[in-house]
Amino acid sequence: MSKILIVDDDLSICNTLVKSFERLGHDVCYSLTLNQGLDQIFSNEFDLVFLDVNLPDGNGVQAIETIKKHDMAPEIIIMTGDSDPQGAELAMKSRAWDYIQKGRSHKEFQFSMLRALEYRHEKQSKPHENTIQIESIIGKSPQITACIEKVVKASKNDVPVLITGETGTGKELFAKALHKNSLRARNNFIVVDCASLPEHLVESVLFGHVKGAFTSADSDRTGLIKMADKGTLFLDEVGELPLTLQKKFLRVLQEKKFRPVGGKKEIKSDFRLISATLRNVPKMVEQGNIREDFYFRIASLTIDIPPLRDRKSDISLLVAHYLDRKNTVFDQPPHKISKDFIHALVEFNWPGNVRELYNAIDYAGSDAFNESILFSKHLPDNIRIFNIKNKIKKQTSSEKKDATKISTVENLTLKNHIEQTKYQYITDLMHHTKGDIKTACRLSGLSRGHLYSLLKKYNIN
Repeated sequence: MSKILIVDDDLSICNTLVKSFERLGHDVCYSLTLNQGLDQIFSNEFDLVFLDVNLPDGNGVQAIETIKKHDMAPEIIIMTGDSDPQGAELAMKSRAWDYIQKGRSHKEFQFSMLRALEYRHEKQSKPHENTIQIESIIGKSPQITACIEKVVKASKNDVPVLITGETGTGKELFAKALHKNSLRARNNFIVVDCASLPEHLVESVLFGHVKGAFTSADSDRTGLIKMADKGTLFLDEVGELPLTLQKKFLRVLQEKKFRPVGGKKEIKSDFRLISATLRNVPKMVEQGNIREDFYFRIASLTIDIPPLRDRKSDISLLVAHYLDRKNTVFDQPPHKISKDFIHALVEFNWPGNVRELYNAIDYAGSDAFNESILFSKHLPDNIRIFNIKNKIKKQTSSEKKDATKISTVENLTLKNHIEQTKYQYITDLMHHTKGDIKTACRLSGLSRGHLYSLLKKYNIN
C-alpha cells in the first residue's frame, strides 16, 4: 500500500481520485490549497502527489522545487485543466513524473499512478550511493544539488556528457569531478580548448601526425585523442569545432579508431568524452553551426550548470570556502566577513558568475589590507555602482506605487473604492474558474443568487 496525496481546489476531482485509488488498496488523502498540501507533504511521507497547476494560493509547477527539498520527496504528477505545452515543458524540466489533463479517463490517471509507484519502489529498493568526491563543487541550493545528482549517475557509466553553462559557472570543475569519480580516474584527463585550436592544425593536434605529413612535420606526434586512451577527453567549447572535423569525429566516437594525419594505419583509443560549451547548442544546430548527428552523439546526458544569480543562497558558502582555501595556501589569518559584505554580494547580478565572485573577494581582501573585517566598501566599483543604482531604482518604484495609492484615495470615495474592488474581485474570480458558477460559489462563499446578481450588476458575462 502506498500513500498518495491529491492537491486540487476542486473537491469533486479530489473525491473522484480518492475513491479511484482507494479501490486499488492505497492510502489517499487530499488538500484544497497549495499551502495545506505543502504542510501535509512536509509533515508526512507520501509516495506520490497529484498536484494541480492553478491553485487559489499558488502555482503547482512552481512549487515542485520546494517539494524536492523534502528528504523523502514524493514523485509528482501534475494535473491541469489547460493544454499548456510550455507548462508541460517546465514540469518535465522540474523532474515531475507526468503531466495529465483533467479531462482524461480514470484509467489514464491510474496508469500514470501505477508507473510512478513502480519507479519509486524500484528506486527505494536499492541503496542510495552518493559518496563521490566533489570538494571543489560548492553549494547546497536545489539547482546545484540537481547537477551533483547527475554527476553521481554519470560517474557510474561511460556515456558522452555535454556540460552547458555561462562563463565562470564551473564547467571544467564538473568535468573533472566526473572523471575523478569514474573508473577512469587513474588515467589521463586531457583538456582540449576547441576555441583556441588553429584551424589548419586542429586535425594534427587531435589525431596526431606522422613524420613528413606536411612541411613542418619533422617527427611523429601523438594526438590528444590517443593521450586520452583509457582516460577522459574533455572538449571545452565544443561548438567551435569546424563542421568538417565534426564529421570525422563521428566515426572516432563510434569506433574509437582514427588515422593520424599522413598515417596509413588506424590507431585505437578507448576514451570517455565530456564536452562543454557556453553557447545554446540546439540553436547552433538549427543555424547549421553544429551537425545534428554530432550533437546527438556528444550529448547522451546533459548537465546544465545554473548561473550564480539563480543560486544566490550559495554565495555565503562560496565565500567561506574561497577564504578558507586562501588561508591554507598563503598561511595567513583570513578576513572576517560582515553582514553588509554578504548583502552586497547577494544584491549583485554576477554576469561573470563564480569566477567573478572570487575575483571580487580577492579585490576586497587587497583593498582591506590590514583591516580585519570585509565590508561592502571594499568591493570593486562596478559592484558598488550597480548595487546603488539598483537600490535607487527600487526606491523610485516603491515611491511611484505609494503615489498611486495616495492618488486613488484622493480621487475616490470609500463607496466607489469598495465597488471597484468588488468588480475586480468578481472579474478575477470568473476568469480563474473559467465561468464555472458552482466552483466560483464554493471559492467565494457567495450563494448562486448573490453571484448572479453581482454578475448582472457589473455586466460580466
